[in-house]
Amino acid sequence: MERLLSVVGRAEGTTTKADLVEQVAHATDLTKKQAEIIVDSVFDGIIASLRSGEKIELRGFGSFRLRQRGARIARNPKRSGVKVMVPPKRVPYFKPGKKLKELINQAAPEAPASSAAPAVPGTRTPGAGPG
Repeated sequence: MERLLSVVGRAEGTTTKADLVEQVAHATDLTKKQAEIIVDSVFDGIIASLRSGEKIELRGFGSFRLRQRGARIARNPKRSGVKVMVPPKRVPYFKPGKKLKELINQAAPEAPASSAAPAVPGTRTPGAGPG
């Protein structure tokens, strides 16, 4: 029942941390509690590295790094445009890796070839031969 309630308010097509924990638990034959410790450890490691200014590279997946945003003057939309000072801050940035991009854009195995997107000039279609 508790799991059902957590899904009700969630946007369709969104994966949550709890979903990741379930996937890790299923893939490793661990308990959900053990899987949660693993997922939390990975997230904590990423956060700690970013806080210390390090770049994180996960080969085939992507990289995380910090970008510096400078101080600026902005307008508060809730107070009829009153100008407010926004302090400088560091924001995390994710750059997907080449392999991740390929996996995301790869055609689904069950999709018929006729429904594939039209070829873009200058690109090769897998299995199209030398070109």
